[in-house]
Amino acid sequence: MPYTPIVATLGYVLSPDGREVLLVHRNARADDAHLGKYNGLGGKIEPDEDVLAGMRREIHEEAGIDCEQLSLRGTISWPGFGKHGEDWLGFIFVVTQFSGSPFASNPEGTLDWVPLDQIEALPMWEGDRQFLPLVFDADPRPFHGVMPYRDGRMVSWRYSRM
Repeated sequence: MPYTPIVATLGYVLSPDGREVLLVHRNARADDAHLGKYNGLGGKIEPDEDVLAGMRREIHEEAGIDCEQLSLRGTISWPGFGKHGEDWLGFIFVVTQFSGSPFASNPEGTLDWVPLDQIEALPMWEGDRQFLPLVFDADPRPFHGVMPYRDGRMVSWRYSRM
């Protein structure tokens, strides 16, 4: 059976001094599978766009800012992650320069600048704790990981770098 995941982006916008990251606190919709968790910005790729264009569009829609400098930090395959067990494939970016002022909130929740050294204390998907250190480390090589989920929980995590 071919692997046909939902293709998506996930972006982490750094403050101009690089000490904070813009996260969405998913607190706006009671039916949200991410309710109460903090997450980066992003979403599904549209059929007519590449992943970079999709990341730029999602950040503009969700935060009201325009990405001027960003880099691909890695990819993650999330088999079984979706609400109904759908597979997801995510392209993970860090935005190091942007223009505009971020929204205070969006339809998913409030947008908060969080110090990088305090991310670990936030409520988030347990799997995020595994890959976030790779997003913000000094290693310039992208990581490529697989993180299967079953019944809403991470089953395992492995990754490689070139």
